[in-house]
Amino acid sequence: MIANQAERPTRALFRTVAHVLGSVLIFIGIGMATAAVVSVLHRETGAALGIGAAALATSATGLVTRRLFQLPASITVKQGFATVGLAWFVFSLFGTLPYLFTGAIPDFADAFFETASGFTTTGSSVLPNPETLPHGILFWRALTQWLGGLGVIVLGVAVLPLLGTGGMQLVRAETSGPAVDRLAPKLQGTAKRLWLVYGVLTVTEIVFLYMGDMTGFEAVVHSMATMSTGGFATKATSLASFSAYTKWVITVFMFLGGISFALHFRAFRRPVDYARSAELRLYVILVVSAVILATGGLLPRFPFGEALLEGGVTVVSIITTTGFASSDFGLWRPALQVLIVGLMFLGGMAGSTAGGIKTFRIGVLTKAAYADLRRLVHPRGVFRVTLGRQKVSDPVVESVQSFFLFYMFLFMTATFLLTFIDANLGEDLDLITSASAVASAMGNIGPGLGDVGPAYNFAFMPAPAKFLLSGLMILGRLEIFPVLVLFTRDLWKR
Repeated sequence: MIANQAERPTRALFRTVAHVLGSVLIFIGIGMATAAVVSVLHRETGAALGIGAAALATSATGLVTRRLFQLPASITVKQGFATVGLAWFVFSLFGTLPYLFTGAIPDFADAFFETASGFTTTGSSVLPNPETLPHGILFWRALTQWLGGLGVIVLGVAVLPLLGTGGMQLVRAETSGPAVDRLAPKLQGTAKRLWLVYGVLTVTEIVFLYMGDMTGFEAVVHSMATMSTGGFATKATSLASFSAYTKWVITVFMFLGGISFALHFRAFRRPVDYARSAELRLYVILVVSAVILATGGLLPRFPFGEALLEGGVTVVSIITTTGFASSDFGLWRPALQVLIVGLMFLGGMAGSTAGGIKTFRIGVLTKAAYADLRRLVHPRGVFRVTLGRQKVSDPVVESVQSFFLFYMFLFMTATFLLTFIDANLGEDLDLITSASAVASAMGNIGPGLGDVGPAYNFAFMPAPAKFLLSGLMILGRLEIFPVLVLFTRDLWKR
């Protein structure tokens, strides 16, 4: 079934999507089966049967699809971006099955929202009280975030010789940042090393959390949600009911999750690589500065130790787009809420599990703007954009500026659409609620402000609003272009 050279682009694209989806659905089915085992261990027979049925349906679909559609000999850049864009919508669709089959979330719009929030590591939820869910469903929620953190397709590349030379196009589309940082000559070796670091840090956090006031199950779930910078917790109050020790441990690992995992791997061998990274220095400066501002703003209401804890947890959670909450920052003074909104647009480092615009792009945008100001004073001068000692090429600068333009345009458009939808089908949302909900979805953060703050959830929104926000979550996770390319004529024409 290998296509000839004259095969139509749409047919080759369809075969590529089908083969990749088949491979990915197998892994998702295995993840569901693991969640079913968790329910069995906790004697949740009904939940185990429902999750098991979802695992069987997903794995069978993946096996049949992979068998029927062979991968083309090569994958173009265009096909790679389109394949990843379509794939994330489809396996988010299959991820709803455990919720629907068990009745944990019987409504499809709610189930799709929860699944998209999980795989994109957003952490927004429609569930008022997660504690009432079966352990298998709680584990599945956390597992969707852990799988989506580094990327489901990247996992497929790590475990299987999934896509040969074409795998680079798909990994490039799924990985955050402007480029894939190779750690080995072969792409599969790079993927394995990234997942190794990811797994080691997750297990390490589990140990530290278990030493505190968490049960073993809670430690596993929160560690997966932390390292993926996802933020799904086992309690409606998120981290508020846990000890200061537990909050500090999670804060440290959230911070680590916002650092490039390729840099983690290199620094395990040469710790000095941390100090040499200009992007890491900027990331640290942003985090420390924001923590100081938040702590100072909380001092009139809290003693220093508590203000530092609450400010530190919240700032790191928002910058890394994890979304854990230690307190309801929606009740903080307006100046601190403005700070929170600003942090929603930052994000961690490129190559991390964090969402947002990313520290690398923030640095390039700042340096490019400064260079433009200098050109006004010295029209004949030649000014290069650098990050640390590394020169940033003009195409990369233009790409970053284009990304930021698209990001802000989509933010404004989606805020209008969300407000319009709710005004006609649901409640009239105030601007703070609408804007923060969109910023949270695009940045994969979780809670927003107003009616979607840490003390609330997204269940009250009408179905079209939930589908809009779900799409924005996927758009933000894939960094816009792999999704937008689906709507271009160049993708589908001969």
